Parts: sequence; C-alpha cells; structure tokens
Amino acid sequence: EVQLVESGGGLVQAGGSLRLSCAASGFTADDIAIGWFRQAPGKEREEVSCIRSDDGSTYYADSVKGRFTISSDNAKRTGYLQMNSLKPEDTAVYYCAVAGWWGCSRWYSSVYYDMDYWGNGTLVTVSS
Repeated sequence: EVQLVESGGGLVQAGGSLRLSCAASGFTADDIAIGWFRQAPGKEREEVSCIRSDDGSTYYADSVKGRFTISSDNAKRTGYLQMNSLKPEDTAVYYCAVAGWWGCSRWYSSVYYDMDYWGNGTLVTVSS
C-alpha cells in the first residue's frame, strides 16, 4: 500500500518561507514523479509543481515560478517544495501526489499531470 505523508505547512507572514516535505512509502516503481497541488477555499485544485526522477524534469505553474523550488531525494522517495516570497494568495491546502514517470509531462507548451497516489494535504496560511 502506498502512503504519502506531507509535512511543513503552517502560518507565515507574507514574504516569508516554508518548506513542504512529502514522504512516499510503499512506492516501488523504479522511476517516480512527485507533484504538488493546492486548493484554496472555494477554488478548484491547482497544479503547482512536479519533478521526475527519470530525466530530472521539473515543472512549475506560472504563479509560483521564481518563488518555489521543487526537489526530491529519490532514494528516500521524498519530495520537497521550498516556498519563498510567499503571498496571501498562496494560502491553500497543499497536496503531494506520486506516480511513475508518467506523472507529469510536457507536450508542446502544456504540462499534463496523471498522478496515482495522493496525500491528505497540509495547510499553508500566509498572512498579509
């Protein structure tokens, strides 16, 4: 059974930083894609970022480019999302998800996500 555990959320002032972690246990595929998503109150879930172990590809939503950095420790099956220069509009529940290499991919100018397993989320609140 695959289980994902997110951590690192919390309350931070605008301009501050947080680092989210996602530990995936029970995931046995050779390659892994780790994605981060978020859902703000009253809004649809939004794709934030993704990283693939097979080719090192990383993807970011335009809204977080230059502020968020995704990384991973493939041996530990753990992903990280370093969030800097946080804004109140970053407030949301952040979810991590994993899949094989197909979890995220680029086709022309679009990025497609296809995740298989999801965590329960961690709340990030950015005060103004």
